[in-house]
Amino acid sequence: MPMAEAKPFRVAHAAGETWQAALDAALAALKPAPDSNIGFIYVADRFGGDFPAMLERLSVRTGLDTWIGATGIGICASGGEYFDEPAIALMTGRLPEGSFRPFDTASQSLQAIADNAPGRGPRFGIVHCDPRNGKLFEQIPLLAEATNAFVVGGLVSSRGGHGQAAGRATEGALSGLLLSSDIVVATGLSQGCTPIGPPRIVTKAEGNVAIEIDGKPALEVFKQDIGEILARDLRRVAGYIFAALPVEGDDRGDYLVRNLMGLDTARGLIAVGDRLTSGQRIMFCRRDKQSAVEDLDRMTGELKRRVNATPRAALYFSCLARGPNMFGAGAAEVRLIEQRLGPVPLIGFFCNGEISNSRLYTYTGVLALIL
Repeated sequence: MPMAEAKPFRVAHAAGETWQAALDAALAALKPAPDSNIGFIYVADRFGGDFPAMLERLSVRTGLDTWIGATGIGICASGGEYFDEPAIALMTGRLPEGSFRPFDTASQSLQAIADNAPGRGPRFGIVHCDPRNGKLFEQIPLLAEATNAFVVGGLVSSRGGHGQAAGRATEGALSGLLLSSDIVVATGLSQGCTPIGPPRIVTKAEGNVAIEIDGKPALEVFKQDIGEILARDLRRVAGYIFAALPVEGDDRGDYLVRNLMGLDTARGLIAVGDRLTSGQRIMFCRRDKQSAVEDLDRMTGELKRRVNATPRAALYFSCLARGPNMFGAGAAEVRLIEQRLGPVPLIGFFCNGEISNSRLYTYTGVLALIL
């Protein structure tokens, strides 16, 4: 690979009362390399409806036409986190020509995206999704299958415009970037909740409601696992206790955390934020700062051991419930990553849901390193 293509990406971020002020400040700090051909942008939700104007300004100021990004209630970049604060983060660099291609399902069919995908063989996909899209659970794995891609990313989080960027401004779709197998990427996933009981079996279910677990009323088993103190006052489990659905066939003990949607004390039922089937495994878990810190350290440590080169760039997709809500102020979550990996150019946002290997997670952090 030519030396010009091996340089680290450049990152900058800035806050501002208007998107113009934040963007100009970030650009002044960024100083994109003249040979850059790809850019990433994450913006605070206050600016989520301004992507068309922002992309036009970026194109004029940098000469770059390919920008990939999304809106977040929180965004992050090397050394900084902006949560519920008007800000913009930018990252630019160079990838080999023909090794990447933006896509969005608002203007392209899955077949067209697959037909135009870069290179051959296994690919890597960075995807941003609008959570208002009711077909997310279907479309994410279909995109991965159609493009033969390992897909990571996140769901837009916003109280206003749900803007996305994929070479152009878009909204309401799946959008992002496909990389050819020429680009080496390493990924890791860090859980934010820890199991509090053993894996169990849903023995009777209807829709998203667990009726029986291990042949007993579901709520009876739930109370057993959460312990006597919480079981005496179930109002205390809100936002603290969750359901966890183990990923079948995974030898690392991976699981998908789902919210508890309701507890029926009269009939002993539990409703969770996903469809359940009889014979499916289920666990219960709790949000826990210490275990989240330990798992983030584990994940970044494993990535550091796996890669044999200094990453040129990092993309991070973290849950809205993480960041300062779990790790504390002062960009603590990002700094934990930097302590383990060193000064890697990093950019990302806090999501309504995180994507890894085409699965939709919650309360997790998903890290992708471009080598």
